[in-house]
Amino acid sequence: MPLLLASTSRYRRELLERLRLPFHIARPDVDETPHPDETIPALAARLARAKAGAIAQQQPEAWVIGSDQAAELDGQPLGKPGQRDAAIAQLTAMSGREVHFHTAVCLLREGQVLEALDTTTVRFRTLTAGEIERYVDAEQPFDCAGSFKAEGLGIALFEAIESMDPSALVGLPLIALARMLREAGFELP
Repeated sequence: MPLLLASTSRYRRELLERLRLPFHIARPDVDETPHPDETIPALAARLARAKAGAIAQQQPEAWVIGSDQAAELDGQPLGKPGQRDAAIAQLTAMSGREVHFHTAVCLLREGQVLEALDTTTVRFRTLTAGEIERYVDAEQPFDCAGSFKAEGLGIALFEAIESMDPSALVGLPLIALARMLREAGFELP
């Protein structure tokens, strides 16, 4: 069965490689603008479904994986910072606080839809300006929602992580995805 990952994220690609299934990558063209009054978890779920759906229309015989992550601080979304100053500002705002990361995954093929949503809570240590700047300069997490890489040095910024699936924080909830792939007929492990 053909398997496609509707994402060009290297983080999602590396996570999916852990399952040791052959897959191809496709770039979905999806407008990621939030809808009015859309909750942050609903945004993540909608975008995961939209990404999978965009590729499934082009490849109806394939199973397509779509995923999206939306970070939330005090009910407000946190995007990818894109640059140093924005990353420093995000980490400063998150210092000593809890941030929720909603990671959705959708497995879709010819009208068959399997979906899951993982919410990971990250409790940040109280960080000094020097710690934040040293971290941002060391890892340059400009392409990561929340301005950190939990799989790298970013782990030193936290007091605790609460999650059903540790891979979800990196961008693809593998426990849920493995379950969905088994339901779809893939043999794992």
